[in-house]
This record gives sequence, structure tokens and C-alpha cells, in this order.
Amino acid sequence: MKTRAPETPAARAREIAPVLKALSDVNRLTILLAIADRESTVTDLVDVSGMSQPLVSHHLKTLRETGLVTSTAVGRSNVYSLCCDAIFEPIALLSDLATPSCAPKDR
Repeated sequence: MKTRAPETPAARAREIAPVLKALSDVNRLTILLAIADRESTVTDLVDVSGMSQPLVSHHLKTLRETGLVTSTAVGRSNVYSLCCDAIFEPIALLSDLATPSCAPKDR
């Protein structure tokens, strides 16, 4: 069941701000983009990102708290995935911002 969006722009902004804050960190964005490519364990994310295990775990906590990723226990590991299909397209669009055609133009 879908929850109804808040009625006012201010209420919507209060709900969206923590998610945008989570996305504003380059390390969390790196982790999120890696998870968008494929479900991953912390070890996978350490290998892909080059971050330390404690740092990856720290950022995953924030991503879980904001609801952007979920974890599923598999044996002795947790496998992280995007929260839902609704986040996949915006993540793909964010990736597209890094392409040369979207790069800022010199004035």
C-alpha cells in the first residue's frame, strides 16, 4: 500500500531533505551506484569503492535509515540492494549527469 504524499511543498521538502542529504555524500553515492549495478555485500562494496570496511558500514547505515537500501541476511553476510524499483530510474538519471553531454559548459 502506497502512502499518500504530503499536501504542502514544505511538508514534501521535509520528507525529501534527508534522502537528498544522504545522496549528497560522494561515498554514499558511490555505494548506492554500486548497489544499483548489482546487489552487494560489504566486502563487494569495499572492493568496488576502495573504502575501508568500517567506512562502508557507516555509510550503509545512513542509506538504510533513509530507506534507500535494504539488507537481506544470507549466511554470515548481509546482501544490500536498492529499496525498491522506484529508486532505480532516479539513480540511473544521476549516473547520466556524469556523461560529457551533461557536463557544465564553459561560458
